[in-house]
Amino acid sequence: MIIDTTKVEAIHSFSRPESLKEVYELIWLLVPIFTTVFGIIIGVLVIVWLERQISAGVQQRIGPEYAGPWGILQAIADGTKLLFKEDLRPSRGDIFLFSIGPSIAVISILLSYLVIPFGYRLVLSDLSIGVFLWIAISSIAPIGLLMSGYGSNNKYSFLGGLRAAAQSISYEIPLTPCVLSISLLSNSSSTVDIVEAQSKYGFGGWNLWRQPIGFTVFLISSLAECERLPFDLPEAEEELVAGYQTEYSGIKFGLFYVASYLNLLVSSLFVTVLYLGGWNFSIPYISIPELLGINEMGGVFGTTISIFITLAKAYLFLFIPITTRWTLPRMRMDQLLNLGWKFLLPISLGNLLLTTSSQLFSL
Repeated sequence: MIIDTTKVEAIHSFSRPESLKEVYELIWLLVPIFTTVFGIIIGVLVIVWLERQISAGVQQRIGPEYAGPWGILQAIADGTKLLFKEDLRPSRGDIFLFSIGPSIAVISILLSYLVIPFGYRLVLSDLSIGVFLWIAISSIAPIGLLMSGYGSNNKYSFLGGLRAAAQSISYEIPLTPCVLSISLLSNSSSTVDIVEAQSKYGFGGWNLWRQPIGFTVFLISSLAECERLPFDLPEAEEELVAGYQTEYSGIKFGLFYVASYLNLLVSSLFVTVLYLGGWNFSIPYISIPELLGINEMGGVFGTTISIFITLAKAYLFLFIPITTRWTLPRMRMDQLLNLGWKFLLPISLGNLLLTTSSQLFSL
């Protein structure tokens, strides 16, 4: 019997320490990704619970209270119910577009978390074009909505997809000059550099005070991008049943539900990074290390505090879109487009011109 020595060496090579080292490196490569995804899922569950509790308070009712303490398990119960529901498909629709549309919407929004810093150098990918990568990726989500509306073979769904595409284009254009103004002030398009540029001047260095016009335009545009009231025309139930979601059920409908809250969390985190100082606790005369009686803030403790500050600012900002939902009536489609093209776009371009001029005179 002849034994092939090369095969024996290949078998023994699996037991070498180098192979184990490669496995450990692969595991450590995947740990940050899965940790971020797990954190995002928990963040979405918290947003759903917050919205239901705040909405109940605004409407003077109780809200969820039976599923777990204070109703915190209600979102998990709803997700479990959607997971086990039957996945219905339109018989005369385009099944491929119908099935892939929700996935494109969710994946494009998940990719936006790559450039969000939760602490000093605590970011999956610190790119020099971080904020513009977010704008480019976020423009893919409406394509998924348009595919879903077209693949459903339903007039209401198709109209909802067309509205989503028109709304996204109308409000991404005024949003981009606002982001470009922040990049000019920070001399960088990296999200980490933008936060560090604000930390140099403390609380007064937040871009919220340096760019109040840009912040207002960014806030309105981000609400329209998230399709929140008064900008939820792609799924207006009085006009289009449920818009592009009309023919969906089960887990596919749940993906649209998750995508809307993922987009809301992304917008809040970018407002925190671009305008509210990110992970820096820049309150005058208050220093976290001195407050806790330690010399400096670093290591695991510093990372935890940075994540907590970033999320606290983001979730405090969420009160604005949640309360706006129960405060303002829905706009008409012509009013929506007029606001984007005739008002926000000239204002954002004027703000960019003022920012550029001030930067030139300061040289």
